[in-house]
Amino acid sequence: MKAALIRLHTAVFLWGFTGVLGRLISLNEGWLVWWRMLITAITLWVYFYLTGKIERINTRSFVKIAGIGTILSIHWLLFYGSIKYANVSIALTCLATTGLFSAIIEPLFFKRKIDLREILLGTFALAGITIIYFTNLQFSIGIYIGLLSSVATVVVSVMNKKIVGGYTPQAITLYQLTGGFLGLTMLMPLYNWLLHSPIQIPQQWDWLWLTILACFCTVLTFILYIGALHKVSAFTVNLTLTLEPVYGIILAFAVYHENKYLSHYFYIGFAFILIAVLLQMRRLIKQKPQPVLPDA
Repeated sequence: MKAALIRLHTAVFLWGFTGVLGRLISLNEGWLVWWRMLITAITLWVYFYLTGKIERINTRSFVKIAGIGTILSIHWLLFYGSIKYANVSIALTCLATTGLFSAIIEPLFFKRKIDLREILLGTFALAGITIIYFTNLQFSIGIYIGLLSSVATVVVSVMNKKIVGGYTPQAITLYQLTGGFLGLTMLMPLYNWLLHSPIQIPQQWDWLWLTILACFCTVLTFILYIGALHKVSAFTVNLTLTLEPVYGIILAFAVYHENKYLSHYFYIGFAFILIAVLLQMRRLIKQKPQPVLPDA
């Protein structure tokens, strides 16, 4: 159990590090995500081939999983766009509002009643992001993009819940990231036209940061995450995942000293969001623990 918790926290910490790496890479958000997904897909195919874990699925299943992967690529594009137009801290703060959007979107997908307690938690996050927005107007575009990123990640999460019972985590990850790369590739001509962006090739240090982003912050985190799922309960996983924005913001403060460029109202706004996160953690703790995956 202790080793599983270490793997889980390491995975979440590495996910929090993706924002820091995104700011280091000189590519715009579209090409950053395209290269990340290309390197990730190649690495995953090599890894699953060497470990003998490539699973065949039919065309219909691939299209379904690839569609979710394309939305995932759009989430990443918006997330890194938020970093480029604002900073890492703002992007991660917006990502912490997923609870608000989940409280609205999930009932629509699963045709269940809206939970008023979830809406109440969401209002704390909404109050926080409103304070941050009106006191950091220089980052307004980044905040808009960051909130769209939050919506996209909730859609991915909800759609994954619908298919998770029919496929193994390995198959979902492999074909989702492969399909996401193919989907993004088809969208790139439109992206380049809208933003007047030429094809961008990574330069010098970009290759190192992209390799770390793809191999360590994507592939390795998947391996650590899946390894932990067999040993820890669902509430422990959800509890730990809420720490990703916190880890990321601490890293952004440590690496880029972003705290120097944020008004004190940012901390007030983030406190509201943190209250929502803590209250959600409290709800999860009260739930009866359930295993996420059966033991291998």
